[in-house]
Amino acid sequence: MSISTNLNSILSQIPEDVTLVAVSKTKPIEAILEAYSAGQRIFGENKIQEMVDKHQQLPEDIKWHMIGNVQRNKVKYMASFVNLIHGVDNFKLLKEINKQAEKHNRIIDCLFQLKIAEEDTKFGMTNQEIVAIINTAEFSELKNIKIVGLMGMATFTDNQDQIKQEFSHLKSTFDNLKPIQFKNCNLKTVSMGMSGDYKLAIECGSTMIRVGSSIFGKRNYTN
Repeated sequence: MSISTNLNSILSQIPEDVTLVAVSKTKPIEAILEAYSAGQRIFGENKIQEMVDKHQQLPEDIKWHMIGNVQRNKVKYMASFVNLIHGVDNFKLLKEINKQAEKHNRIIDCLFQLKIAEEDTKFGMTNQEIVAIINTAEFSELKNIKIVGLMGMATFTDNQDQIKQEFSHLKSTFDNLKPIQFKNCNLKTVSMGMSGDYKLAIECGSTMIRVGSSIFGKRNYTN
């Protein structure tokens, strides 16, 4: 199956109000261009340097999403162009994004990462930690970021009931936080669901899915 065939197949199966992020990490420029030619404009990377390199070589109208764990000292490399940062899991990182966005006279959209999985390897905050951040005076002073939603990663398991429970937890947390609105906080995006579980995620209320291998094929990590 070609990349464009895979892409169109997924797009035909998801509602129009669900955004598809094509996860292009480890994939070559040619593969991204094939998806681009088929109409895809939103691509997700999990390493900042790789995203910067691809951004420099690919069409300017691509919207780049940073979907991996973000190191504060590397934010400056993507601040001039990144469209959405998915994995904001602490206030220090948010302050750094704001600082670097200000240098480029931009407002960078961000998602708070909620920890919904059991694994210790998955990052994220609790509902209480998110509320605590939003309610600080320091948060209200951040003029160059905008919190536009939540993201989460489910436990890597075959247990569909557990995954459904974790996705439902993310959606209910989103619903509880949604009434909180400030100039720099307006929640509208629920980013959850990947190649193996995006259909279940959409059933549970996802508005943005991150799909890689179902579009580009299996990843080769030995490169």
